[in-house]
Amino acid sequence: MEDCFVYVLGCASGDRYLTYVGWTLDLDRRLAQHNSGSGARSTRGRSWVLLHSERYGSRREAMSREWHLKRDRTFRKRLAQAATGNIQKPHSGAAVSL
Repeated sequence: MEDCFVYVLGCASGDRYLTYVGWTLDLDRRLAQHNSGSGARSTRGRSWVLLHSERYGSRREAMSREWHLKRDRTFRKRLAQAATGNIQKPHSGAAVSL
């Protein structure tokens, strides 16, 4: 088994805070790719920070969790608010969305 990570990135953009959800085998490398403009097209041209990550033992588990986090807007919104100092960061097991 290989370690796979699901992650949520955040970026201030004007008057709103953007989030991006993805999965990878190497968090540091993937964040560097996003910030250098060679990551996903929707992340290019912005400076991203890691807001949240989770470790899984298989790609299948990570991809399934990524799918769920992309649809969990309350959780992503709470992470963004925590990053901007509006509320406390939720527990990693909390079920919420942006």
